[in-house]
Amino acid sequence: MSGSVRLGAVSPASGAIRLAAEHFTAATLYLLAGSVGLVWIAPELAAGNFLSPHVAGVTHLFTLGWITMTIFGALYQLLPVALGAPIRWPKLGHTSFWTFAPGVGLFACGIADNSTLLYHVGVGLVAIGVILTVTNVAATLPRARSRDVTWAAIAIAITYLSSTLVLGVILLHNVHTGFIAAVRVQVLATHLHVAILGWALIMIVGVAHRLLPMFLLAHGANVRWTKRALGLLACGVLLLAVGITTRRDAASWTAVLLMEAGLACFIYQAVSFFRVRVRKRIDVGLRFAAAGLAFLIAAALFGPVVLWRGPSATRLATAYVVLGLLGGIVVFVSGFFYKIVPLLAWTARYSGPKRIEGAPTVAELFSARVAELQLGVMVSALIILSIAILIGSATGAYAGAALFALGVLLFLSQIGRAALGRPRRGIAT
Repeated sequence: MSGSVRLGAVSPASGAIRLAAEHFTAATLYLLAGSVGLVWIAPELAAGNFLSPHVAGVTHLFTLGWITMTIFGALYQLLPVALGAPIRWPKLGHTSFWTFAPGVGLFACGIADNSTLLYHVGVGLVAIGVILTVTNVAATLPRARSRDVTWAAIAIAITYLSSTLVLGVILLHNVHTGFIAAVRVQVLATHLHVAILGWALIMIVGVAHRLLPMFLLAHGANVRWTKRALGLLACGVLLLAVGITTRRDAASWTAVLLMEAGLACFIYQAVSFFRVRVRKRIDVGLRFAAAGLAFLIAAALFGPVVLWRGPSATRLATAYVVLGLLGGIVVFVSGFFYKIVPLLAWTARYSGPKRIEGAPTVAELFSARVAELQLGVMVSALIILSIAILIGSATGAYAGAALFALGVLLFLSQIGRAALGRPRRGIAT
């Protein structure tokens, strides 16, 4: 039926566990690098200097290194499990990883250090990795047994990812030629919104449509709101790109209305899943997801004000990106990491025809208390950092960034424990 979610047992795609694991491992390392970089650029954030090459380099550690790498790894599990579409070329997935993963680091360092060699080599490797992954996913989608809104979201998102790459190459070329100097800020804003909203958020909308009801055991929720969210966001991002680059205020404001409505539909859909859930206790992974949604709402409230004030309101624009990128997307993705990675680790270690005596449950592979502490630390960090940016306090920005880095260290300790550490209960051999 079109208005309800059908749930079933979902097991990890064992053949793709290694492929997902290498992406998730690299993603966590880039999250750590990004959190360290956040402390480094704290004074520039407080000054609203979002055009700084240091800020651009660190931003790409989060957008390419953490978010995009995590999405790639999740797709290698989601496509065969949720859509019934085995990855078309698994070996190509490994090839794309070994080009994309080092490319992100080289590219980010090259931008931050203004090194022509590093960022040219880096962007070349990143471009190859993106092209190979998009090709692999695009070739896999036609094989899917299920072509619902999740399928459509993936198709739209990889299209926007390709557009993000093109805009990035244009911005990089401008460093040498200056051919878009007059509209550099507009192209940068377009690039950022296409990446965060067109690529990351639309993918999150589609993936959450499948994973939230599965994790919450949400029976009977009306799922039409996901379709509405997807349509509004996809059209809004496209219109915003046109409005920003051509400086047509009517198009930009119409786009903002479409995207705000799309986000509202997504939030309403997520709340609907939470309301009808069978599992009343909300575990820590889903608490992260709820916190991410709250930050997305906050960023949505800032968005129209940023458009109204224009590029001169640099601190306001910087706080807007921090709330949307670090608060909305990074925190939300962290929550799904807590759901996916322990499950994959448990499957790799303990699944089989016979039950291993004393084997832990998936939830016992990490400490929920430490994860809850991490959530509190990261939420507090982002609030402090955002306020510090708005008032121009470098000291406050340092404090918020350092607290965020602490939260990331707690996160890595838990993910490392789930993936590599020993469970709390002894395992019979």
